[in-house]
Amino acid sequence: MFSSPAYKKETYSLCLSHIITNPIFTSSSFLSFQAMAGHDVAGKPTPTTNPMNSDEFRRQGHMFIDFIADYYANIEQYPVTSKVKPGYLRDLLPPSAPFEAEPIEEIMRDIQNHIIPGITHWQHPSHFAYFACTASTAGILGELLAAGLNAQAFGWAASPAATELEMVVMDWFGEMLNLPRTFLFSCGARSRSNQELKLEPKPSKSANVGGGGVIVGTTCDALIIVLVAARDRKLAEIGKDGIGKLVVYCSDQTHCTFEKAAKVVGIQPGNIRAIATTKTTSFALSPDSLDSAIRSDVETGMVPLFLCATVGTTSTTAVDPLEPLCRVAAEHGGGMWVHVDAAYGGGPCICPEFRHALDGVEGADSISVNAHKWFLTTVDCCCLWVKDSGAVKRSLSTNPEYLRNRASDSGDVVDYKDWQLTLSRRFRSLKLWLVLRSHGVGNLREFVRGHVAMAEAFERLVEGDGRFEVVVPRRFSLVCFRMVMMTLSDNDDDGGGNNLMNKKLLERINGSGRVFMTHAVVGGIYMLRFAVGGTLTEPRHVVEAWKMVQEQADAIYPEHANGCSAPNGIRGVSDQSHAKSNGEMSDYSSN
Repeated sequence: MFSSPAYKKETYSLCLSHIITNPIFTSSSFLSFQAMAGHDVAGKPTPTTNPMNSDEFRRQGHMFIDFIADYYANIEQYPVTSKVKPGYLRDLLPPSAPFEAEPIEEIMRDIQNHIIPGITHWQHPSHFAYFACTASTAGILGELLAAGLNAQAFGWAASPAATELEMVVMDWFGEMLNLPRTFLFSCGARSRSNQELKLEPKPSKSANVGGGGVIVGTTCDALIIVLVAARDRKLAEIGKDGIGKLVVYCSDQTHCTFEKAAKVVGIQPGNIRAIATTKTTSFALSPDSLDSAIRSDVETGMVPLFLCATVGTTSTTAVDPLEPLCRVAAEHGGGMWVHVDAAYGGGPCICPEFRHALDGVEGADSISVNAHKWFLTTVDCCCLWVKDSGAVKRSLSTNPEYLRNRASDSGDVVDYKDWQLTLSRRFRSLKLWLVLRSHGVGNLREFVRGHVAMAEAFERLVEGDGRFEVVVPRRFSLVCFRMVMMTLSDNDDDGGGNNLMNKKLLERINGSGRVFMTHAVVGGIYMLRFAVGGTLTEPRHVVEAWKMVQEQADAIYPEHANGCSAPNGIRGVSDQSHAKSNGEMSDYSSN
């Protein structure tokens, strides 16, 4: 519309008449208004005054699409991690923004020469650090389409399609996870066809009662939302002056964002109970320990508010037992809110064989899953479901006059601004919808199973080398392992403990640039984390990573041995394990 000839002519005429009737305007002012009308002094369109020229968009868009396609095609040529030093980029870029427009070709050169060298390549198939953030053609194009439409999806009136698609997609995803119907918008309509639904009368205000889901950026966003809802619900019972008595519970393996979110909503740091876990429970939260902590607080007049249980902790993918934990929370009464952080571990639960990790979720009040970890959507896409959407809306609803409209006032629609902290929000559901349709549930299940199978094969390789041990049983696609010498301690005080040896091992592995892993320290044990999950990762990359681990172990093992023996007296097994790794992964590849 803004680039149409009629619009330009109208704008130009308006500017010209204003100049003629205002004597303070100079010739330079005339040139400025000429540019504002979409022309330079020669009467040609200028790129800055028409930022959405369709021809330029096609030309530049093709350049960027080609760049991304080439990046993925050649990604293995890059080192996984960047070698730049802190502050490198400031020395390469000008001290201030350019006054004049620069050609896109020059900008692209700077991306290649200055930005790419400073990238840790998360999409590299040998990136085994943290947890993966997956991507796909559908996910990237969904981001592109959402940016192109550039819709504000804060309410139904602002963007009906964005609102309703999010509701549909959240129900789809919830069904994939086999969540209780109380978490879904559709409830009893799940198994009915669209035609059947059209024939039924619409329940009054059905969109504003019961459960439902919302897509936010991250788990931290989700936690703040449900913590605020839980806090306000409890304070409505005990009075606002009781906020200092509110206590929240988690394990010492709960993600650090929970502590941050609790502080944001006003929970005193001393009232955040991070309950210790042990290796005997594979570092999962013990229901008995939770019960003891709650009883102790109640006896001293404190008010239990919130439990954050985790399905797939960051350090070791521990799975907290939801059913007994929810039962403990319910036994203490008083409306204690239970949230399930399934950011990582929720994804595999679309596969029936892994769904047991969510057993007991029906006793929880909310659950969040990061779709950008397993479901090819690109960062960011965190899906949050709640049973009591009313509690969330009572805490976060804002209704200024300038946002009021007939649809919202009717109560028959969802306004997602009342389900989250911010007003402005992206059309995130579009990319998830594209992914689900482009791949289908069956293919997504196989994608998950493939990564779990590769992690299982890596676990067997570790177990086959007597210098190593798997620290905790593998869950999903994370293997936690370390080198061990029986005669060395697990602390660094003696200058040569197992922990120090494994730190050196990880430094050497990551220093190669060929593989990237991270570590965890749990129960005083320093371990390496091998997290399979990359979009492009194949069995051969797992084999190559294991060979790298063994090469670096060969290099440092004599340094730490000093006459000591490996756990089973096995030394010099590298060649044998290399052969075994190739055989095992070949077997996997043929399945």
